[in-house]
Amino acid sequence: MPVSLKGMSRKQLEQLRDRVDAKLAKIDNSNRKEALAAAEKAAKALGFSLNEILGKNTAGPKKQRAAKKPKVSSPPKFANPDDPSQTWTGKGRQPQWFKDAMSAGKKPDDLAI
Repeated sequence: MPVSLKGMSRKQLEQLRDRVDAKLAKIDNSNRKEALAAAEKAAKALGFSLNEILGKNTAGPKKQRAAKKPKVSSPPKFANPDDPSQTWTGKGRQPQWFKDAMSAGKKPDDLAI
């Protein structure tokens, strides 16, 4: 059933494309159902269910993961002597005021809270 595209307008070509896409989707769906039925039949012949072979859980809904624990911030261990509102827990990157104090000859114990 050859179709001449030469004399068709853009709208007609788009309608034809939509019809072709719909027909292809219908064929794919049909083929998928046939393949699933064949796979189930083959699995059953060997004494399995398709879900067992695919590793799908048939016992019910999936287990939910345990809720993540909220992050707990560590208490500050060091404070800037020039500005006590600037603190550091001793974890992570050293703040500049801490580096400056170390280079000025202070010891971490001097800055401890």
